[in-house]
Amino acid sequence: MASPVSPTCLKEEQGKNLALHHLQIHFSERVSQWFLNSMDFSTCTQTVATVLYKTNVSFEFIPVDISKGEQKAPEYLVIQPFGQGVRLQDDDGYIVYESRAIARYITAKYGDQGTPLLPKDPKAYGLSEQAASIEAFNFHPHVSKAVAENMFKNGLTPDHAVYEAAISALDKHLDVYDTILAKQKYLAGDEITLADIFHVAYGSYLPAAGSNVIDTRGKWLSWFKEVSGRASWQAVKDGVKSTT
Repeated sequence: MASPVSPTCLKEEQGKNLALHHLQIHFSERVSQWFLNSMDFSTCTQTVATVLYKTNVSFEFIPVDISKGEQKAPEYLVIQPFGQGVRLQDDDGYIVYESRAIARYITAKYGDQGTPLLPKDPKAYGLSEQAASIEAFNFHPHVSKAVAENMFKNGLTPDHAVYEAAISALDKHLDVYDTILAKQKYLAGDEITLADIFHVAYGSYLPAAGSNVIDTRGKWLSWFKEVSGRASWQAVKDGVKSTT
């Protein structure tokens, strides 16, 4: 796996001195546009692209240098008021931003294509959202802090105490993950959902950040290898590219 440029979601303080990119994705079924203010190795970009692959949606990747701060231009802020992250403007004028929201939108709109990632049964859907919340509050805060601290300080010396605290917190939560995965194949049950995919990008960067914490849990490790070994992640793990 190539060394990533950054797994951040265009947080300005971490991205000022980096050459950022603009992603424009055109759906083959309709004339729609996706605008992702992110780098091709950003976890946000990779997560959205993974879902696009999963739902068999063709897209075009068009890198644009926005290092001059074009994401803060007034016309852009009308669409994405935070001037960062991921945004979508559909051909009917519908706008949505943030990678998890976009992933849900893609799945809701194209769920009948490719692999179903959001259950239609209300109870199964509730469990999938439960699993997605687990990722958002018990995995992402710790893994993102650890990866950012050891890999993306932009010339600053990493704070070992901050890194170790993040890994320690993650380590405790992985015990619970292992318990869950001892009872079922995926985080929401026996079918893969968006919640599983949300873990892959940052989880894949942990070894490069200097941690083998995910290798110490047998059930977690088997699950992670299976999910990250799928063609959809393999297609984007070395950088997002056009499929058209």
